[in-house]
Amino acid sequence: MTMKRWIALASLLLSLLLLGGCATNPVTGERELSLVDRSSEVALGEKEYLPSRQQQGGDYVVDPALTRYVQRVGARLAAVADRDLPYEFVVVNDSTPNAWALPGGKIAVNRGLLTELRNEAELAAVLGHEIVHAAARHGAQSMERSVLLQAALLAAGVAAGASDNDNAALLLGAASVGAGLINQKYSRDAELEADHYGMIYMQRAGYDPQAAVALQQTFVRLAEGRDQNWLTGLFASHPPSQERVEKNRQMARQLGAGKGRIGEAEYRRATARLRRDKPAYAAYDEGRKLLRKSPEKSLRLAQKAIAIEPEEGLFHELLGDALTLLDRPREARRAYDRAVRLNDGFFRPYLKRGALEADLGEREAARRDLQRSQQLLPTRIARQLLDRLNQ
Repeated sequence: MTMKRWIALASLLLSLLLLGGCATNPVTGERELSLVDRSSEVALGEKEYLPSRQQQGGDYVVDPALTRYVQRVGARLAAVADRDLPYEFVVVNDSTPNAWALPGGKIAVNRGLLTELRNEAELAAVLGHEIVHAAARHGAQSMERSVLLQAALLAAGVAAGASDNDNAALLLGAASVGAGLINQKYSRDAELEADHYGMIYMQRAGYDPQAAVALQQTFVRLAEGRDQNWLTGLFASHPPSQERVEKNRQMARQLGAGKGRIGEAEYRRATARLRRDKPAYAAYDEGRKLLRKSPEKSLRLAQKAIAIEPEEGLFHELLGDALTLLDRPREARRAYDRAVRLNDGFFRPYLKRGALEADLGEREAARRDLQRSQQLLPTRIARQLLDRLNQ
């Protein structure tokens, strides 16, 4: 096929994609490209929600009352959102300060972010922002752009393939840079949009929108401090800026800053156990970093964390990891047993206990644990171990 015909075919494909679906954004009211329908968004969110949480430490289960509190605040905001979705809210057991939303209304906030917020209104600002990402189809829009970019890159690659190889590399490189620029602009626009409508949802739900201003000011200060936890967490996907502070300030004035619920006392009560346990999680995080280099130190840090909060499965898992490296397999097995009992919905203790059982020659027990691990989160290592056991 000639270059001219390839370009014509690619142009036709792009035209069909662009004409194939336009709809009104349920939040902004603007007409926009819509290639992913509601049922596909919901299905994708449901499919990816559990694996996404598993990869980041699983659900936080030490204090179920805290999760119920976050869910109540989220439900209050979802009830006034501009789009009816099967919203869900969960606390992820990760110290990295972050929050995220999947298409279809599946929302998570990390344990590490909750310890940094000061009141319920700030939590509402975070959750309202994430609700807008889902309601305004920001994740779906990213998928749609990816489809269009794939088509454009295919056309560019085919056209380039018909010419000189060096020119082909240049053309494909330029197309990739263009894709990055499009995503960068979308990210900025999406953040401003999520701030704007998230504050409207706060006001509708009875919260003081000024909390969104104070929160964004805090984020800007933290970003200037270059803290790696924040830079690799919330700020990697939600970059703060003075522009966002000013836009939030203007919006708060319009909505009536200083009016509405703050909920400082309620928030402190709800997060009391989590804040008490913060030194334990700090010890755990340090122990994970030191595990390969110094399992003895990791062991002591795991024991320190357990002394503060004996009901956290992650701490017993770390204890098992250190004992395994110190060639104390029977003690490690008991530690993994405890980790599984404390959080039987997290894949990692099953995987590690299964690997240990395989080494100890306990084939049936290993098979059960590895299969359960695969049910929660399919991994290559569990698959390889199962294949070996089945030989």
